[in-house]
Amino acid sequence: MNSRIRQILDQITTLEDELQKAVEEQQERLRYQIEGKRITFEHTIREAHLKARMGIFHWFLTVRPQNYLTAPIIYGMIVPMVLFDLCISFYQLTCFPVYRVAKVRRANYIILDHQHLAYLNLIEKVDCIYCSYAVGLLGYAQEIAARTEQYFCPIKHARKMLNAHARYEHFLDYGEADNFHDKLEEFRAALAKERDSDMTR
Repeated sequence: MNSRIRQILDQITTLEDELQKAVEEQQERLRYQIEGKRITFEHTIREAHLKARMGIFHWFLTVRPQNYLTAPIIYGMIVPMVLFDLCISFYQLTCFPVYRVAKVRRANYIILDHQHLAYLNLIEKVDCIYCSYAVGLLGYAQEIAARTEQYFCPIKHARKMLNAHARYEHFLDYGEADNFHDKLEEFRAALAKERDSDMTR
């Protein structure tokens, strides 16, 4: 990896740290606290949220007709999503120990916390939980696939790929053939090291 790429990666890391700091500052501004699995707001904020909540009857009157028409399709996707969740979880449960790769924690990706927002009515909370599950599941599956790719084929594509996973930027350049198999073993050793580090926590 050349020095320019390393410099850009360092800048990305710095920006991610700044982003985390900004999120924490917003958390303070909105006056909520994370207590275990619960998120609690100050009493005055919660009262304001309750006043902003739309009643279910009024909510039904404001829903766009196309949302009613597509709802069965959207919610029908829960079946393939749960099946996919089971399959991808089974895959990592059985194969990752063989490869000496750390398992991906679902709880780091599938985060269900919108039900604590008092300004959402019951239906909105269900909708939010559904979306959070779907997006989290895809992130969880992407990380499982990324670790698999790092183990078997840590090579970038010739064309630019949008929304590449976080591991991709460290992969070998397309056409970088020198000592490929030695470098592949280094990528695998890095995965094993991550696993050993996770096991000691």
